[in-house]
Amino acid sequence: MAFVPEIKKPHALLIPFPIQGHINPFLKLAKLLHSKGFHITFVNSEFNHKRLLRSRGPNALNGLPDFHFETIPDGLPPTNIDATQSIPDLCDSTRNNSFVPFINLISKLNDTKASHDAPPVTCIISDGIMSFTIKASQQFGLPNILFWTHSACGFMSFKECKNLMERGLTPLKDANYLTNGHLDTIIDWIPGMKNITLRDLPGIYRTTDPNDILLDFVVEQVEAASKASAIILPTFDALEPDVLNALSTMFPKLYSVGPLELLLDQTSESRFESIKCNLWKEESECLKWLDSQEPNSVLYVNFGSVIVMSPQQLVEFAWGLANSKKNFLWVIRPDLVKGEASIVPPEIVAEIKDKGLMVGWCPQEEVLKHPSVAGFLTHCGWNSTLESICNGVPLICCPFFNDQILNCRYICGEWAFGMEMNGDNVKRDEVEKLVRELIRGEKGKEMKKKAIEWKKLAEEATNTNGSSFLNLEKLVNEVLLFKN
Repeated sequence: MAFVPEIKKPHALLIPFPIQGHINPFLKLAKLLHSKGFHITFVNSEFNHKRLLRSRGPNALNGLPDFHFETIPDGLPPTNIDATQSIPDLCDSTRNNSFVPFINLISKLNDTKASHDAPPVTCIISDGIMSFTIKASQQFGLPNILFWTHSACGFMSFKECKNLMERGLTPLKDANYLTNGHLDTIIDWIPGMKNITLRDLPGIYRTTDPNDILLDFVVEQVEAASKASAIILPTFDALEPDVLNALSTMFPKLYSVGPLELLLDQTSESRFESIKCNLWKEESECLKWLDSQEPNSVLYVNFGSVIVMSPQQLVEFAWGLANSKKNFLWVIRPDLVKGEASIVPPEIVAEIKDKGLMVGWCPQEEVLKHPSVAGFLTHCGWNSTLESICNGVPLICCPFFNDQILNCRYICGEWAFGMEMNGDNVKRDEVEKLVRELIRGEKGKEMKKKAIEWKKLAEEATNTNGSSFLNLEKLVNEVLLFKN
């Protein structure tokens, strides 16, 4: 009888940039690939691994027989602080320190004696800003797919970083350039992006430091993108058609596969329920509180996992919410306020005790799905933007930095399901006015209608034969399963 060699499963190694907003979409993609028959290894930083065990319990990362968690160091000094590390420090540290631990990990996974029947790694999917992995994939002869966890507009605006520097638009000559009209310079040469000014572009371009780490870092990461086997973006064709068309001429293997949560909803794998990567302990009791509220009556407030604000900003938000007299659910992370405990003054707490619920962290996707949620006051991170679209939730946009500023510009302008507020100079009167408008005003109704339209388009993109559904199939067959 002829010997038939056993066909081993394809094995995808996924490594996100080690912050919550990048881990979330990576975990969704990992689950999707697992449902398509891939063995998964998911790589967290050692620092985040410890945080996950604290927030989710000692067995949280046991995974499944074919869905494993591994760690590598991030290269930063050890700390027990339960907060997101400095983004510039993380960028600099991962590019300088992660390569050797990463190739050691691949060697360990490929070692048949030690691998407990796991197949050898067949492809690497790494964060767009962790491009040291390309050198590693070349060393092992593996396809390397870069997953940029931003919008297509965000990715394009980073791609133009070198161009902006060469034209003298960034870094700014000095702080006067923040107020002298320079930020209103029209940028009409970025492919696929119309009516954009320097003010609309990511906040990294407002630096006055001629040796800014992030500018240098972005240029380096974008240049590496052309060496990747493919690029994935968590967006969908109907949302960003012009910029996706422009990008696909620059990167022939570009796949828009969003929103990932809608693709994931179509898989029937209940085993995934136990696999989560929230770095703070989720307070699910807030869902019971939402059950007790009227439909479309609650404002959800969350500034994501990285934003820190001043005590004064916190107080202005708190009084604005209190004075609006509308019900709200507010996520106040323990590390939300710069250098202080995130505590709302007692007199405000007394004022809102029947109206508001404040929690340290929550299951955001379940909150946004809840029928009592009428709108979302958000920092405009890309995950929050997409999750709002998936659930047809209109937004009050309060961007703080980086691509949030550009996302806000598109949400309020092109996509028309949000209103902007000034995050730098938060005023309680403005907060109050926008909350009332969103929940009961005419503009709020128009935005709700628009949000529902985008929700339908997102569902079309992720249904069988929709653009994102087909792009994911193509990514798997053309790149991930492609034999060199």
